[in-house]
Amino acid sequence: MAIELPPQPKVGMVSLGCPKALVDSERILTRLRADGYAMSPDYAGADVVLVNTCGFLDSAKEESLAAIGEAIAENGKVIVTGCMGNEADAIQARFPDVLAVTGAHQYEEVVGAVHEAAPATQGPFVDLIAQPEVKLTPRHYSYLKISEGCNHACSFCIIPQLRGKLASRRIDAVLREAEKLVAAGTRELLVISQDTSAYGVDTRHEPRDFHGHHVRAHMTDLARELGQLSTPEGTPPWVRLHYVYPYPHVDAVIPLMAQGLLTPYLDIPFQHASPSVLKAMKRPANEAKVLERLQQWRAICPDIAIRSSFVVGFPGETETDFTYLMEWLKEAQLDRVGAFRFEPVKVAAANSLPGSVPEEVKEDRFARLMELTAQISAEKLRKKVGRTLPVIIDEVGEADDDGDIGATGRSQADAPEIDGNVFLRSVNDALQPGEIVQALIEDADEHDLFGVIQAH
Repeated sequence: MAIELPPQPKVGMVSLGCPKALVDSERILTRLRADGYAMSPDYAGADVVLVNTCGFLDSAKEESLAAIGEAIAENGKVIVTGCMGNEADAIQARFPDVLAVTGAHQYEEVVGAVHEAAPATQGPFVDLIAQPEVKLTPRHYSYLKISEGCNHACSFCIIPQLRGKLASRRIDAVLREAEKLVAAGTRELLVISQDTSAYGVDTRHEPRDFHGHHVRAHMTDLARELGQLSTPEGTPPWVRLHYVYPYPHVDAVIPLMAQGLLTPYLDIPFQHASPSVLKAMKRPANEAKVLERLQQWRAICPDIAIRSSFVVGFPGETETDFTYLMEWLKEAQLDRVGAFRFEPVKVAAANSLPGSVPEEVKEDRFARLMELTAQISAEKLRKKVGRTLPVIIDEVGEADDDGDIGATGRSQADAPEIDGNVFLRSVNDALQPGEIVQALIEDADEHDLFGVIQAH
């Protein structure tokens, strides 16, 4: 006689914030699925809803609070986790019906709260069945988180209060995860942390055995090992480094990019260039040396793309400081730039600094910076017209009235979600997301490229 199992309880997830939070969401859902839970794509079908919050800026907190309110209105059974978890009293005062509040990467507490709110019903036999890990990104790219927390004390940031001091993962565990991801279909690994350059500092770069040889928990060793990975088809995956502070040892990974072992791309959070603003931010003021190093990196690897983000309107930022930043950007010629207007963050040291910048001045500086960086980007992309570049496919469209099919992809200079795209015309209907093709670039605008796949 067949045994009929009771239905699986279903969990819904709203994941907000940065890729590091997205990885937390994936880990929570993977654990819950192994415990016998199913995933719900909507509020209506969920027995309980998890909201993974962002608490970095006040605007992000408001978005998180709005998401909590929506989840309560639509479902009623809500558990809150993530970076706003350290404000549990405020969340529960505003939303007294929230079932539980936990902090960032507190996986056991979240899972325990779900078990209490919607107990698993399928019994211990489910545990014998191997469950694949849950991914919230497309199959062909994956975030590889190498550490938690941060040892910096930047005056505008509260990440150490939210996520603690630097806590690096074991190097062998990171590399095994990378191997599993690539074997399962990942064609692009995005290495993330709060400070990728500091990986292993807290463990004194403790070495571990990996496939018969010792590997240190160090960014350069990690990069070298990731560069040896191979897909089931025998091709190397793209390996993209994010949140890289420009410590001296970063120079050692540039030759790996020139050799094709790493994607020629660095995401470096410069934040500003004016020495006085950097000092107020409690960040190293070595902007002149950075310009020299950018030249050296480009000499070694001409195709390297540098992405960064900058804060305008920081307390005490004068027009002279901002002009300094603009001149620095003209010389640095960064490939991708994001900018943020300074927002006071509760308990951040910068809140008490003198020289508050009026909102209209912030808006003016933001607009001027984005106009300049768009001009730089347009000129750099224009120089790619006529070249043939590798492009990873993200999405293949439907045929139009003329039967033409377009596709959206990215070059090696483009990280998903934050950078530009490559739009391809006249693609074959057999083209699949995750394929890496050679594309002839035919046109460009301020942020994107346009082209066609080269015939073999």
